Amino acid sequence: MDSPSRVFAAVIPSAARDFAYNEKEQGLEGLAQVVHRQSHNNRAREVQVTGVAEICSPADRVTVRISVGNTKESVNDVRNSVSRRVEYILQTLRQHGVKDEDTSVRRFLHREDDLYHMDVEVTVSFSDFEKMERVCSVLLEKLDKTVCVGVPHFYHSAECLSQLRQRACVSAVENAQQKACEVSRLLGQNLGPPLLVREEETREWRNEEEEEEGGDRRRGGATHPQLPHRPTVTASCRVSVTFSLQDKTRKKL
Repeated sequence: MDSPSRVFAAVIPSAARDFAYNEKEQGLEGLAQVVHRQSHNNRAREVQVTGVAEICSPADRVTVRISVGNTKESVNDVRNSVSRRVEYILQTLRQHGVKDEDTSVRRFLHREDDLYHMDVEVTVSFSDFEKMERVCSVLLEKLDKTVCVGVPHFYHSAECLSQLRQRACVSAVENAQQKACEVSRLLGQNLGPPLLVREEETREWRNEEEEEEGGDRRRGGATHPQLPHRPTVTASCRVSVTFSLQDKTRKKL
């Protein structure tokens, strides 16, 4: 991402010059003044730069809602009818390695006049998108019209977003270090160790173009069937890093 650069550098003559200037001073008072100037110069020999980075990441998780339902004249009949299909769905999920904690089941039984209706919704979360496609294909093939497989919903897990922010911050620090190396070389100095790293701003947002395309599909604006939308999130980070500067005679960091 192109952004304005901000660089602050301070290079002060070495402490040896101050010592030569002050060697005429006698006693503890003169020595204290030299030490003070040396300490001041060490603090001033530094370069401060900013680094900016943007990292994008697609969704890493997907949920699918699988619904079955039926209507019968008795409660037992409708329960048995629906339960057989639900058990087949759960068995299929287990056969494909889906963990129980990634599956939830909701049941709803109600009556209208003399008929009993039962609806069951199985919600499954996947991290393996190919596995999700295989499971959906098997259920549609075996249960046909007696099952309704919803459109997959992709999303970012909390762990994915946390790692995305960390990657953006690390990349921004790396960019700042590269910038500081160029600045120190221009000033005829060697880049020393970092003195301070400050995270100034971190932002994240979804791709606006993807959201608009998804809205067009929901409104029927697309002329052809579209694949399920897999969103991406972008995280940006700006950091300020202060490095010490070393004389050319000293060993590089």
